[in-house]
Amino acid sequence: MIGGGTGAFIGAVHRIASRIDDQYELVCGAFSSDPEKARASGIMLGLMESRIYNSYAELFEKEKKLPPEERVQVVSIVTPNHLHYEPAKLALESGFHVILDKPATFSLLEAKELARLVLETGLLFCLTHTYTGYPMIKEARQIVASGKLGEIRKVYVEYPQGWLSGFEEGSGNKQASWRTDPQQSGIAGAMGDIGTHAFNLAEYVSGLQVNRICADINIVVKGRKLDDDGAALLKFSGGASGLLMATQVAAGEENNVRIRVYGEKGGIEWQQSDANTLLLKWPDRPSEILRTGGGYLSSFAAHNTRVPAGHPEGYLEAFANLYRNFALSVKAKINGDEAKPEWLDYPGMEEGVRGMAFIENVIASGRSEQKWIDFTV
Repeated sequence: MIGGGTGAFIGAVHRIASRIDDQYELVCGAFSSDPEKARASGIMLGLMESRIYNSYAELFEKEKKLPPEERVQVVSIVTPNHLHYEPAKLALESGFHVILDKPATFSLLEAKELARLVLETGLLFCLTHTYTGYPMIKEARQIVASGKLGEIRKVYVEYPQGWLSGFEEGSGNKQASWRTDPQQSGIAGAMGDIGTHAFNLAEYVSGLQVNRICADINIVVKGRKLDDDGAALLKFSGGASGLLMATQVAAGEENNVRIRVYGEKGGIEWQQSDANTLLLKWPDRPSEILRTGGGYLSSFAAHNTRVPAGHPEGYLEAFANLYRNFALSVKAKINGDEAKPEWLDYPGMEEGVRGMAFIENVIASGRSEQKWIDFTV
């Protein structure tokens, strides 16, 4: 693991996700740029001191020299956005598979370079867009792909948060400080942090790609340097239209991601506050309620379900699904086996490039007088 030392929120989430299915063993890390903090973090996690490194450069240099049966196989990168590209690039160049927290990079140019390296090296790459790991999101995607809803016409996706309703970066909040800093986060705040999740979810479930965008981007809290609120009208390939909303100033809101997709024959609805439920809506009969664990669900939903119906599966399990599917795919590659489609169903570098393109396009549209612009990658 690179980053994710003591006090880092997302590093702990990644470690929990990796361990839920016993597919990984944490063997080494460069947990902080502060050597003392890096060492203390590694010791706390039970690592041998010889494999607690002071920098990611040192980690790659020394791990490459170990015998194949001892060296690291997968590198998990959980640093702020501006420290995604370089360690991911070095990991691929050093021959290691990569799991990277989203968004992929600091810029679209960096994302395209990583995509080139993934293709060139033949190594596997996973981007942790968590919400695609939920069983009922898997089911929603399969329902749309099956044609049950007919031609898709409308996509609505929203991600409301309220934790940045005040000037949290001015009170020593570490998470707020880096996420609202253009030097660490990039050109977008809310749209980069949670808007990319909403965008990824819209394309994943609908099976369509955005090709035009019209955005309204706002900085609501006085003194903030990056957007904390916004919305975008979307046009998709195939003619569907949609609306994306992402805000971090909706006071009282937590993380209730929600998506609705409507076709010519019916619609579906899912929200994280009731993640085990997927609603199917029909114009000529009562709505159906599909539940996680039901024997009537697709193989993709079933594969990503761990417990019997009626037991809630949440954020950590969804995160773990990405880790498990990636592990199964890596093992298949190592053993020369063919990976099952269910294993390969995790976000990769294509999603990483499109996520960075979303950031650049949504900000460009928000700044433009023209408003509607072509979605360019």
